[in-house]
Amino acid sequence: MIDPNPVSPPLPAGGAAHLSHLGVIRVAGEDAAKFLHGQLTQDFALLDLQHARLAAFLTAKGRMLASCIAFKRSDAEVLLVCARELLAPTLKRLSMFVLRAKARLSDATGDFALYGLLGDAARALLPEGDTPWAKADLGEASVVRLYPADGQPRALWLAPAGSAAPRGPALAESLWLWSEVRSGVATLTAPVVEAFVPQMLNYESVGGVNFKKGCYPGQEVVARSQFRGTLKRRTYLAHAPADIAVGAEVFAEGDAEQPVGTVVQAAAAPGGGVDALVSLQIAAAAGALRVGTAGGVPLTLEPLPYALLEDI
Repeated sequence: MIDPNPVSPPLPAGGAAHLSHLGVIRVAGEDAAKFLHGQLTQDFALLDLQHARLAAFLTAKGRMLASCIAFKRSDAEVLLVCARELLAPTLKRLSMFVLRAKARLSDATGDFALYGLLGDAARALLPEGDTPWAKADLGEASVVRLYPADGQPRALWLAPAGSAAPRGPALAESLWLWSEVRSGVATLTAPVVEAFVPQMLNYESVGGVNFKKGCYPGQEVVARSQFRGTLKRRTYLAHAPADIAVGAEVFAEGDAEQPVGTVVQAAAAPGGGVDALVSLQIAAAAGALRVGTAGGVPLTLEPLPYALLEDI
């Protein structure tokens, strides 16, 4: 059941968090963008140097193998920022499809420093009025505007390894991970690989799917889910009073037979308990929910921080 008046402690005024949980795949060569255009859920043919893309890499059945934030460092180099634990299998599988494309894929994690900027630290570098996924190059650093969390601006900052860290107080990575959850935009990790089609994570509503581009693995399933009304699950923001694990099943209270959802992402909340993103059967969102078992940890849903698209 959705609590219309949730009370969450405020995020810090600002800071910069070193992001050790993310990795970087480099795709280099004159066909880099063209190659990714045929493999991921977003349009890379029209990607310029002023924008980034949220995208998913899918199986042929439309299930997500990885999610990433992708952007160009030059016309012949695209970087994919993804969960570090999924980098190796994603790199291996993507490399299988290069064939004759003039594109070279490599693990470039060690070549770059990654920081998350929150609040004042993000505000100092982001132009007023920009929308999520806008990108700016500041010297050797690239800064991508992300979805905000509880009204606080957020950005991804990437620069060559050894570069001076972005300005701002040091922010604990745990607080950044909490802001990720509060933003409502899920990052896929190992426990939930192949568990979702993109719309189950609201990706069509946060810029993660382009329905007008050409073919890519899983496209038919994604399009059918969108346009034939077959989507039965959505992702919700939630709070639990005790620890819950990513990948844990969610049950309707009192019904132990069939789970109605899955924990997608979770982070400790500074005020206690855990905030989470959970992918649920839409019909179950109005009832009482428990994690793990029908009598497990109670789960309270909160309003999403963005509107779901009704039409594409």
